[in-house]
Amino acid sequence: MMDTNTDATPDPVNDPVLCKLENGVAHITLNRPDHANALDVATINAFAAAINQACDDTSTRVVLLRAIGKTFCAGGDIRTFEAELDNLAELLDAIITPLHKALVRLNASGLPVVSAINGPVGGGGIGIALCADFVLAAETMKLRCGYSAIGLTPDAGSSWFLARRTGSVRAKQLFFLNTPLDAQACLQQGIVDAIYPAAQLLSEATTLANLLADAPKHVMERTKFLVESAGTHSFEKHLDSERRYMVASGGEAAAQEGIKAFIEKRKAVFHKP
Repeated sequence: MMDTNTDATPDPVNDPVLCKLENGVAHITLNRPDHANALDVATINAFAAAINQACDDTSTRVVLLRAIGKTFCAGGDIRTFEAELDNLAELLDAIITPLHKALVRLNASGLPVVSAINGPVGGGGIGIALCADFVLAAETMKLRCGYSAIGLTPDAGSSWFLARRTGSVRAKQLFFLNTPLDAQACLQQGIVDAIYPAAQLLSEATTLANLLADAPKHVMERTKFLVESAGTHSFEKHLDSERRYMVASGGEAAAQEGIKAFIEKRKAVFHKP
């Protein structure tokens, strides 16, 4: 079960990933600050378990990805790689397979996702950070791809998400040259959506996540699907999906409440399961 402890600060335990549900927001927190929140087998398995918990719990309305320490995620644990050089391919497969399954599960859930990048991010951490619908960053945030510098290729959806945010040409350049970008450069290039002082980041991310959690869950899921599937099929099929979702939404309590609230000039209060 997901921890439903309402304490806003995760306990400093040894678990590499912390997960709790608060007001419909699943807080999934990387918790290896002494290792730059690098991704090893144990961390990946814990992250995948947290994603599955969040997606399985019908009370989850939003996922907030965050990290403890000064670094969001340095990517793969290079020390682990060095210790397993003779079996590196097998180790990488053991790390990447559950991570990719978790990211696919999160995307397929239709849940809105917010990420709070509290510091430097690189490698697979880029995919975890940019899989979100809203990417917020601290002023101390820096991005460096780093893959080609150690003879490896992108994973964790980093090439997918970076290309979607910057365009394929710019993404290739960043991967080829491993050019470091500070927070302002990331904002200018559309890699992040907003920048805040480090001490303010978590509060801003939580406020946004709570705002999203107040919206009708099915409406958010359907809207996310429509936008992400745009261009993957014909215009006629897309319009058919819009029609089906609009009609389905119109038959639900959320639409009744939303329209009444609009007429009565008050804020709509949507039911949370």
